Amino acid sequence: QVQLVESGGGLVQAGGSLRLSCAASGLTFSNYVMGWFRQAPGKEREFVAAMTWSGSRSYYADSAKGRFTISRDKMMVYLQMSSLKPEDTGVYYCARGLVARSNPLEQDFGSWGQGTQVTVSS
Repeated sequence: QVQLVESGGGLVQAGGSLRLSCAASGLTFSNYVMGWFRQAPGKEREFVAAMTWSGSRSYYADSAKGRFTISRDKMMVYLQMSSLKPEDTGVYYCARGLVARSNPLEQDFGSWGQGTQVTVSS
């Protein structure tokens, strides 16, 4: 059974940095796409970043390009976030999918973590 556990969220001032971590377990083969989504209060969950398991391809939402970096090391997936803005505030979710494409949808991901809260103060 796939299990994804996020950590690393917290409160940070605008302009600061955070690194989110996702511990993955139960993955039985390597043909996966790992992604990060976020959900701000009162809004729908939105795509942030994704990468193929091999690292050969990565995808970013326009809002994340140039500021966020997704990476993987063994069974850990990371989202390095810098130059954070108040609009980056939300619950960040790690997800596992099978389809690699730009701007993926929630439906492309079948397993989700419980989320970690990121709050960026102005």
